[in-house]
Amino acid sequence: MTVRVAMWSGPRNISTAMMRSFGARPDTVVVDEPLYAHYLAETGLEHPGREEILAAQPRRWQDAVAGLLAPVGAAVYYQKHMTHHLLPMIGREWLGEVRNAYLIRDPAHVVASYAKVRGAPTLDDLGYRRQVEIFRAHGGPVVDAADVLRDPAGTLAALCGALGVPWDPRMLSWPAGRRETDGVWAPHWYAAVERSTGFAPYDPATPDVPPHLAPLVERAAPLYAELAAHRLRP
Repeated sequence: MTVRVAMWSGPRNISTAMMRSFGARPDTVVVDEPLYAHYLAETGLEHPGREEILAAQPRRWQDAVAGLLAPVGAAVYYQKHMTHHLLPMIGREWLGEVRNAYLIRDPAHVVASYAKVRGAPTLDDLGYRRQVEIFRAHGGPVVDAADVLRDPAGTLAALCGALGVPWDPRMLSWPAGRRETDGVWAPHWYAAVERSTGFAPYDPATPDVPPHLAPLVERAAPLYAELAAHRLRP
């Protein structure tokens, strides 16, 4: 029986490195942001590679979800999801058929990083509200990016235990380069992860949050704290 892991992450996190980590397991297949085309089709947003994304993935959420529940011939099916892609019109029944997990990061770090690529992110852009919504309804393990970077082996072993899959030390490293499973948007966003061969060292530096975005960090903080209270410890 396949363990289907739906990993819900916000932007400016280590979500692609986490996908690399699970992809390094020989018993696992991965899928990269399978709801992205639906998100773009419904919102009309202009993102880099928009037309390629719309051509590469199902535009109907029902078709995307059917793929997430279809047989894959592997023990683990790791699904990398951006939480803001789960638009309100998408049905939620399928969330009961996967093992939901949550990758979180302190909002000050997220906002400081996001501000470098988008000047005015919103609370919905950060994904915390929907992460909390899914967690309240379905539960599941929570891991903090800082814990993963501080202690990859300990945190990932705890995550595997919570998901009911065996820990595999091969999750700690991977070959550099692009993968066939990477989204077609990889040329726009994945340069750093394509150079990587493992998780980056933890950086304890205080994030530089622009003053006009400090209120956004304050609004996100209680949502992050609710999830962080349940995070796995190495």
